[in-house]
Amino acid sequence: MNKDNGYKSGFISIIGRPNVGKSTFLNKVVGQKIAIMSDKPQTTRNKVQGVLTLDDSQMVFIDTPGIHKPKHRLGDFMMKVAQNTLKEVDLVLFMVNAEEGYGRGEEFIIEKLQSIHTPVFLVINKIDLVHPDQLLKMIDGYKEKLNFKEIVPISALEGNNIEKLLEQIKVYLPEGPQYYPADQVTDHPERFIISELIREKALHLTREEIPHSLAVLIEKIERNDEKDTVHVMATIIVERDSQKGIVIGKQGSMLKEVGKRARLDIENLLGSKVFLELWVKVQKDWRNRASHLRDYGFREDEY
Repeated sequence: MNKDNGYKSGFISIIGRPNVGKSTFLNKVVGQKIAIMSDKPQTTRNKVQGVLTLDDSQMVFIDTPGIHKPKHRLGDFMMKVAQNTLKEVDLVLFMVNAEEGYGRGEEFIIEKLQSIHTPVFLVINKIDLVHPDQLLKMIDGYKEKLNFKEIVPISALEGNNIEKLLEQIKVYLPEGPQYYPADQVTDHPERFIISELIREKALHLTREEIPHSLAVLIEKIERNDEKDTVHVMATIIVERDSQKGIVIGKQGSMLKEVGKRARLDIENLLGSKVFLELWVKVQKDWRNRASHLRDYGFREDEY
């Protein structure tokens, strides 16, 4: 739908090292959970599009995988996704953590940003955790690294300065159509978001050796419109037998807890009562096998 009177719309990429708060920001802006959050690095594996529709504009946010040095084919895939989005968007938000200093990770990203013509904002997140003097020093340091169009300090968790950032983004967006219906907050199919919600709970509840070798495959989603219920069957994929034992837990306690927490989020997403069945399966070395990556939703040919 085209809008008159200078309606603005565009695509905005959120880029940054793992764990700077990109997913927290995205969820805050669209007002519901579409990107999974975890204190473990490299949680986001695919591009997640969050849509914010206002009276005079529509902003489509893309949360990219945190930029890092790849160690396997899944890592290569994630890096490719992150870098390619920079060329496809109208604006790039380079997000950094106010608590952490400038390091090799930031340097690596700035090198990538120097070669693009897209406008770049520096977004300094987690400002609620630092002293204002520390923040000013950080801003001065970053000004020397790249010609940022805007520098906006925020707290994604607390919501500080988010409105100001959205106003600044609007200034830089081109005039354009409304790409998505006003009530749509993501372009991802439900199946994808459900698998991500299950994966998030497993990440939260399991020990360090699990996260990167865990994927979720949705086997079936069955709706019963009469009873307003949804039956979801999903398999959690791990790489080793020992990991399978951890995810299942003593007498199935861990898997039960993952299911309980995921079910609440899925019910919230779908607005229906949900029955969730979970299994755990070992698929050795799946992160290095192209066929498995495709099965679990990582399609290299799309990027």
